[in-house]
Amino acid sequence: MFNRRNKLTKKLQKGQLKGGSLISFSSPKSIVAEQFRSIRTNIEFSQLDKNIKSLLVSSSIPAEGKSTVSANLAYVMGQNEKRVLIVDADLRKPNVHRTFKMNNEVGLTTLLANSHLDYRLIIQESRELGLYLLPSGPIPPNPSELLNSERMTRLMKELQQDFDYIIYDAPPINAVTDPQILSAKVDGVILVVREGYSRKEEVRTAKKILDKAKANIIGYVLNSRMASEFSGYYGYKEE
Repeated sequence: MFNRRNKLTKKLQKGQLKGGSLISFSSPKSIVAEQFRSIRTNIEFSQLDKNIKSLLVSSSIPAEGKSTVSANLAYVMGQNEKRVLIVDADLRKPNVHRTFKMNNEVGLTTLLANSHLDYRLIIQESRELGLYLLPSGPIPPNPSELLNSERMTRLMKELQQDFDYIIYDAPPINAVTDPQILSAKVDGVILVVREGYSRKEEVRTAKKILDKAKANIIGYVLNSRMASEFSGYYGYKEE
């Protein structure tokens, strides 16, 4: 359990978050927030066949909204009195620390580079949000190698012992091999598709890559943004 504090980082203070991205927190009664709660319910029902504790959220190409989906999904899942951790596994263009306005001097890469370091010293807690957060840490020269390391596999198993749900915000699938590596190590994958932006062939390519990795695609989130982030629509379709 988390009873130790990291001297290198700090506990998130009240109000330290990017409200525009975390719609479920800033506007809990909005249609968008309700849609994220509906996605949470669908995920919970998908566990009838298999226990799903770790989820990878990605997209086929950049700028489809996968980080926004990751953050909001983690938040609404934490509202059900569950211990939820969001991990920024995008070691190329990390975004979790920006969404939650966190210190990113240490994070996932710090843990992967120091095999004897206790993850409890690095993970940050937001009591305001009811979430635990693990930022990416410094961007490494070898992201794929780190994510494919035995240390990463061990860390993921250790985290599953301490949390009810772990959400990994991963890079776009068609761009790099990182999400393909991680998809084989998690219980389920959610693919974010931005309406009017992603082309069908790009989504098909992403699915083929995940299928090749024998990933468990549990569903797709359709991200449709209208006039503003607050009028967007997030729909969920099971695989």
